[in-house]
Amino acid sequence: MRAIGAAEVAFEMMCERGMQRTAFGKELVRLGGNYDVIANSRIEINQARLLTLQAAWMMDKYGNKHAASEIAQIKVVAPNVACDVIDRAIQMHGGGGVSQDFPLAKMYSFMRCLRLADGPDEVHRRSVARIELAKLFSKE
Repeated sequence: MRAIGAAEVAFEMMCERGMQRTAFGKELVRLGGNYDVIANSRIEINQARLLTLQAAWMMDKYGNKHAASEIAQIKVVAPNVACDVIDRAIQMHGGGGVSQDFPLAKMYSFMRCLRLADGPDEVHRRSVARIELAKLFSKE
């Protein structure tokens, strides 16, 4: 999914810039909570990737209808993760992150549009809730 790819590119740019940029005599990644920023970004990207793989497996094994909940979850998770990681990368780049010298601002804009194009998150969350409740109550 392109959102995961964009998040991965932003993550790499964030790490590279954090190692190159210095403040108070140290690399930026070694200051404050930047280790957490990097760790959380990696964790979120992997979560989105694993959810995508789970949905693909379910689609292959059971068909699209039985993977509807996972597909809706991906439509919420992947673009949100991408926006969050890109935003963190912009922050690590400072003012340059929103300049035309780096692709991050354009990537963020594209991912934000993707969130809207796939439908509002609330619609997908409602689908997930409806499907999961139906699964639970059909077992009774």
